[in-house]
Amino acid sequence: MYCSGARHMDTYLGIIGGSGLYEIDGLEGTEWVEVDSPFGAPSDAILTGWLAGTRIAFLPRHGRGHVHAPSTIPYRANIDALKRLGVTDVVSMSACGSFREEMAPGDFVIVDQFIDRTFAREKSFFGAGCVAHVSVAHPTCPRLGTACATAARDAQIRLHEGGTYLAMEGPQFSTLAESRMYRESWGADVIGMTNMPEAKLAREAELCYASIAMVTDYDSWHPEHGEVDVTQIVATLLGNADKARELVRRLPALLGAARDLCPHGCDRALEHAVLTAPEARDPEVVKRLDAVAGRVLG
Repeated sequence: MYCSGARHMDTYLGIIGGSGLYEIDGLEGTEWVEVDSPFGAPSDAILTGWLAGTRIAFLPRHGRGHVHAPSTIPYRANIDALKRLGVTDVVSMSACGSFREEMAPGDFVIVDQFIDRTFAREKSFFGAGCVAHVSVAHPTCPRLGTACATAARDAQIRLHEGGTYLAMEGPQFSTLAESRMYRESWGADVIGMTNMPEAKLAREAELCYASIAMVTDYDSWHPEHGEVDVTQIVATLLGNADKARELVRRLPALLGAARDLCPHGCDRALEHAVLTAPEARDPEVVKRLDAVAGRVLG
């Protein structure tokens, strides 16, 4: 289903998120699709359908029933599977803690920077046999992020445009000392466990990527809110899911059905990134990269 040579195509919007988001009003022609990936099995089957004339693919990041912990999510398989389907744009939705008083539980944050503190995950599609280095100086797509911000405002969601997401390994929440350090010394705005290496892999796969962090708590730094409580998080999650569905419902009209090249070059990130000479590339590795990097590997 993937066409590595297509440069002008229809918008195919991928949503990576939690349970409940696939219950989107107006989603038609739905079908759960199993996608085989050379990087292993994705988190779950992918729900495909149409929303206001735009193709949609929803991937439950943790799997239906929440079977994957943050460290065991098959990030490479997930991004590869979306690329194989023909997805052009990925909107990531995830719960997060807040380091800022003004970023309160129930608020949404359009993330534009990351600090990656994960250490137990495969972070690249490339390696021995085919080496590549992409830039993630600006790890999210401004065009896609702007569309998400507009959709959020139209849905009357309290929104913060721009923010730094601290990606921790988990599954435990932060200690008080860590929370204070991330907030006061490192300047992070929100904290979560799932956006890395997801954002890096989306860039390697030449997918436009936007991150919507949905605030559920104040982590552990806030003197008046105490430590993170899972029951509090779940309660806020339910309300955030309603808002997220309303946001997604508005995206097709903002993105448009016809899609041209990304003005920020997200879909050309591999243009000069592959360093291994053609004659030195491992054929098996190249075969595995057919969806992710087929455009530049031929």
